[in-house]
Amino acid sequence: MAAVPPRARRKPFERVHHGDVVIDDYEWLRDKEDPEVIAYLDAENAYTDEATSHLAGLRERLFDEIRSRTLETDRSVPVRDGGHWYFTRTAEGSQYGVHCRVAVSSADEWTPPEVEPGMPLAGEEVVLDDNAEAEGHEFYSLGSFDVSPDGTLLAYAVDTVGDERFTLRIRDLRTGADLPDEVTGTFAGAVFSGDGSSIYYPTVDDAWRPDTIWRHRVGTSAESDETVFTEPDERYWVGVGLTRSKRYLEIALGSKITSEVHLLDTTDPDAELTVVWPRREGVEYSVEHAVVGGEDRLLILHNDGALDFELISVAPDAPADRDRWQVVKAHDPAVRLEDVDAFAGHLTLDYRRDGLTRVAVLRLDPSATTLDGDAFVELEFDEPLFSVGTSGNPEWGQPTVRYAFGSFVTPASVFDYDVTTGGSTLLKQAPVLGGYQAADYEQRREWATAADGTRVPVSLVARRGVLGSGPAPLVLYGYGSYEASMDPSFSISRLSLLDRGAVFAIAHVRGGGELGRSWYEHGKTLTKKNTFTDFVACAEHLVAAGLTSPDRLVAQGGSAGGLLMGAVANLAPALFAGVLAQVPFVDALTSILDPSLPLTVIEWDEWGDPLHDPEVYAYMKGYTPYENVSEQPYPRILAVTSLNDTRVLYVEPAKWTARLRDVGAPVLLKTEMSAGHGGVSGRYERWREVSYENAWMLDVLGLADAGAPTATDATVDA
Repeated sequence: MAAVPPRARRKPFERVHHGDVVIDDYEWLRDKEDPEVIAYLDAENAYTDEATSHLAGLRERLFDEIRSRTLETDRSVPVRDGGHWYFTRTAEGSQYGVHCRVAVSSADEWTPPEVEPGMPLAGEEVVLDDNAEAEGHEFYSLGSFDVSPDGTLLAYAVDTVGDERFTLRIRDLRTGADLPDEVTGTFAGAVFSGDGSSIYYPTVDDAWRPDTIWRHRVGTSAESDETVFTEPDERYWVGVGLTRSKRYLEIALGSKITSEVHLLDTTDPDAELTVVWPRREGVEYSVEHAVVGGEDRLLILHNDGALDFELISVAPDAPADRDRWQVVKAHDPAVRLEDVDAFAGHLTLDYRRDGLTRVAVLRLDPSATTLDGDAFVELEFDEPLFSVGTSGNPEWGQPTVRYAFGSFVTPASVFDYDVTTGGSTLLKQAPVLGGYQAADYEQRREWATAADGTRVPVSLVARRGVLGSGPAPLVLYGYGSYEASMDPSFSISRLSLLDRGAVFAIAHVRGGGELGRSWYEHGKTLTKKNTFTDFVACAEHLVAAGLTSPDRLVAQGGSAGGLLMGAVANLAPALFAGVLAQVPFVDALTSILDPSLPLTVIEWDEWGDPLHDPEVYAYMKGYTPYENVSEQPYPRILAVTSLNDTRVLYVEPAKWTARLRDVGAPVLLKTEMSAGHGGVSGRYERWREVSYENAWMLDVLGLADAGAPTATDATVDA
């Protein structure tokens, strides 16, 4: 006999805003200390287990496929920081990595040592073993990891619950023992001071907003820690760090639309924090310290009168004096500047053009006192879709630039770019076992047309021969919020879908940042519905182009992308066979109305303020998934969430599921009872989680019984 779906008890709760009376029958599910709430979530899990029990074998096969393609005993590419090369090892059977290091042989050594998986280097030290730290805990997350400038101490912070509250500790790397120092309730992102005598760390307020920076003096009690900076405005997050030159301690504040940076000159013992530019509503900027022609400069990337940002160089003693600004890269509406990094001998610039990420390098002329923005050299790649960005470059004096490259078909690859010669050296490409051949797959871009005429890009990947051979099973992924760009990247777990004949596609909808700042601006606050209609337009385009059909189409998205999933399920349910909503923000109006909830006030710049603005209230009520569930045929829906998530509370999908079930929707709810916003921790547990979700999608797509081709079946494009 089939299991009976659980039905949450109705407990009417009245909410009144702007004269609008709403009766919410399931708001009571918010209290996770209530045994009845936990019993309901357990009942939903049991029902989901029963409803998906026929997929147990497929889930195991998918897990085995991920594992068989993954080099389990592996290592990262060493990164030089100070007098050591740092890298991470993984070992077969271990959930987490082991952070290791080896001393550099000389001051001018910039070629990373060859590290063999499973084979220790001479003089190799274990800095931190995440497996040992995670022992006895169902969840583990490392939130801070910073080594003192002299290499003798490690500041690290761990979360063993999933609520993003970390305990900060200090380890003496000479002995391997932790100092008595221990600070509880910190946020991620602790750093050592330039001289290593102190650690700066953030804490959060009651709404889980990082609002205060503290200084902890090594060797003292946490009770004597000093407040360095606190930000009372609930719209702003606060973070702390050192510039690469270690000349300045930087405290950066940011709302969704406004920035403010404070600097402390570490070379002056009497210096105090000074603001670079006082905050002005709508002006965002970031600051980097550079030395140009022997003179200190601040490089400021800003959007003051420059929608897609401009790069300027200013003197540290007068950063707000416009008469002394030097424009390095003027605003260009076709180029969204995203980040600038300064080194002793060069600069790097990360940006996006034509919907793709880019990296350029400028070699500094020691005799030049100004910067020539036209002299930046862009790195070139020969794939139609790709992702590239600088990473792993902590050293001020390094003569190379480390960057990561990948695509739908090219596994994540790490390169060093030689600034002098202009050549790139491949240091590592993530291994894919089992005979993977990139030529067996193809990637391409389609363009859908939204109702208002806007062209929306869609990126696709499939096994060669699938695209264009008729309607194929297809997973359409979307996000579309916070100017976050969903760039093409490689996924081992995705191969199991592609090899069974499915197509994977990303709808680059408005609200993301793929096509610049205006792309984001036209998918937020009172234009948010563009995000949803863009996704529907992408799905309709793929169907009209003969690439898929509604009965073979699954929509997928998480967090704010889960809001997108709930919205399109209401807007166009007949267009999809299934919807996978991961930690979905589906009760957005209720959350954004309550400033006491975690992160609500800071979100008003993204979604609008429905608490004080009746127009925003009405607009949000018109699209929020929970508010708009109706009597109509819905596709199959799987919602996954985590009990300890502090970003999107479990109650949102729990309420949504209950209301969907009231109208007869075929919906399942799966709640991880010991995880946070990012889901379970540990790589094997994550593989099982993605195998669970992929099995469900394959079932919806009609591919649950399809076998994956073997390496001998591969067709290599000559």
